[in-house]
Amino acid sequence: MKKINWDNIRLFVIVGVVIFLYSFSSKRNGSRHFVAADVEFADTEEFITPEKVNKLLIQNFNSVASITKEKLDLNSVEKRLESNPMIDDAEVFATVDGRLKAVVRQRVPVARVYEGGESYYIDYKGAEMPLSENSTARVLLLNGALNVVDKSKLYSLVKYIYDDAFLRKNIIGIEVTPNGSLKMMNRNYSYVILFGRMVNVEKKFNNYKAFFQNAVKDTLIENYKTINLKFTQQVVCTKN
Repeated sequence: MKKINWDNIRLFVIVGVVIFLYSFSSKRNGSRHFVAADVEFADTEEFITPEKVNKLLIQNFNSVASITKEKLDLNSVEKRLESNPMIDDAEVFATVDGRLKAVVRQRVPVARVYEGGESYYIDYKGAEMPLSENSTARVLLLNGALNVVDKSKLYSLVKYIYDDAFLRKNIIGIEVTPNGSLKMMNRNYSYVILFGRMVNVEKKFNNYKAFFQNAVKDTLIENYKTINLKFTQQVVCTKN
């Protein structure tokens, strides 16, 4: 008579019990209701309110307490949040204490456009972004004959300004003239920067920085009317 291998039987029983307990625990955990919803912003702006994000989280349900983990498709919720024009990225997950949590990263506006009687933002990725009812971004203004220039190049230039601490602090507006040249406005002085066309961008801005650092030491900077950067070998200025 073949001898029974009790070690194998015990191992089989233990594995079976573990699988049963795991399945039972998973089913029980999935049937639990959420106790609350938390919204966390990964940035300091508030172009969309936590209340609006919360509504998107529990859309199609009466309240967060009526949602069970097994009924909630986290990927679908994330896509729903990211479809909002103010949101760039969202991560949604369930915590061990039964809370539904969303970590939201909002879109970053780098300029506000005035065109054809309409106004909207351009975000850091170069896409149009609607104005927010909750907050106003302090970004440079774009106006003028925007249709005569390559907008992708214009938005790249705006991003260049945004990424440079000095330029971001000093340049508050860009006007596109009918011939495609750019005029820029400074935050603290009344002179106009004649930038010209969007060529030799880095060289022109480096010239402007060098001029500014020297001119700001001279109180006569307040008497300048225009700062012409069109000639990359020099900066030409006119006074009032």
